[in-house]
Amino acid sequence: MGTYLHTMVRVRNLEASLDFYRLLGMHELRRREVPDGKYTLVFIGYGDNAAGQAEIELTYNWGQDDGYEVGTGFGHFAVGVPDVTAVVETVREGGGKVTREPGPVKFGTTFIAFVEDPDGYKIELIQKP
Repeated sequence: MGTYLHTMVRVRNLEASLDFYRLLGMHELRRREVPDGKYTLVFIGYGDNAAGQAEIELTYNWGQDDGYEVGTGFGHFAVGVPDVTAVVETVREGGGKVTREPGPVKFGTTFIAFVEDPDGYKIELIQKP
């Protein structure tokens, strides 16, 4: 059996990205500076892999401040939260972008919302008790 460890995304402004994910309640788990490769890796999440939690790896390539194309293949991250509406308000108050207001999924009952990080990556918030 394997274990899902992390998803890596490249970011243009590491601090702006960290500020955004903190609005979702995530925290920095570990950081690695690689001067020879001119990049920084920051792993974020709700808990580390040792606790069975998947992580997001934010990769900042030094000097690549113009950003990246998100592409057409990537859809979104999904995060379970106890109160979608409260998280949306926290994101909004923190200057984040809300792309779908809280409400039930079309033709269903699951309560969701969508927000977007500073690099345009979409995060689906799913209400989980």
